[in-house]
Amino acid sequence: MQRYANRGGDSGVVGYDMGPNFIVVYFGDRSKYTYTAQSAGTDNVEAMQQLAQAGHGLNAYISSHVKHRYESKGRW
Repeated sequence: MQRYANRGGDSGVVGYDMGPNFIVVYFGDRSKYTYTAQSAGTDNVEAMQQLAQAGHGLNAYISSHVKHRYESKGRW
């Protein structure tokens, strides 16, 4: 897991993993969500990957664009 920089200081996101066509987002409540190109769309996954690397805006993007479009969810 890569640590999320949380440059805004108020994100529930604590980390992420990513690869071609997917991103796994880890939250402070120990939940994790996997978003894939198939479940959320290629453009959304690419946007989330960029926001994750920038360390800002990922939680807001998920809430606004792909909240329930995850492929799987679980605990970490």
